[in-house]
Amino acid sequence: MTQDRELEAIAQRYARRDQRLAGLERYSLLRPEVWQMLHERQAAMLRLLAAHRAAMPEADAPVSGWRMTEVGCGAGGNLMDMLRLGLLPQHLTGIELLPERLEAARAALPQQVRLLAGDASQAEVEPGSQDLVLQSTVFSSILDDALQQRLAQAMWRWLRPGGAVLWYDFIVGDDWRLALAAVAALGLTALAVEASLAGWWVAPLVVAASTSRSTDSAV
Repeated sequence: MTQDRELEAIAQRYARRDQRLAGLERYSLLRPEVWQMLHERQAAMLRLLAAHRAAMPEADAPVSGWRMTEVGCGAGGNLMDMLRLGLLPQHLTGIELLPERLEAARAALPQQVRLLAGDASQAEVEPGSQDLVLQSTVFSSILDDALQQRLAQAMWRWLRPGGAVLWYDFIVGDDWRLALAAVAALGLTALAVEASLAGWWVAPLVVAASTSRSTDSAV
């Protein structure tokens, strides 16, 4: 499959999902399962970031100096979390494939946050410039191995030595979704192997949808 066709297919998958869920407010914070999942994910992410900072040579340096890029930033929720953590808006970059989600992020975030449209594997992010790179359920939405590989390589290229990738995705037990779970697992394995070779630290957050529990680990 060509890269353009896979990008179109990703947009179509999200459009079908949005149509199927129209009016359901699936991710409304007023739903208990949503805010519980959000709090759990945020707690896991903060634990990983705290451990990462403690292991850094400059452990006392303020997080305001960190630079972060998010692949698939959606409407900007994770970037807003990073602002609350203390990162500066001019140090944040979000990349989003879907135009309507990017517009929502532009409306919600400070103007200093850099927002890029289109294919993240081709995004203009300076190599070796980022302290953190975040992806949340992006790789489980990509069914093309070549695009997965290009995106993974781009993410590692952006990181400075000692930087970290925060990986949030899911595995599921239903038979009809096994292929989707396998894609996420393959992407995570590829990143972890490359991380060990490069001497970088990778922090995957894996969510098991069947139990709504998250686990965190460092590779």
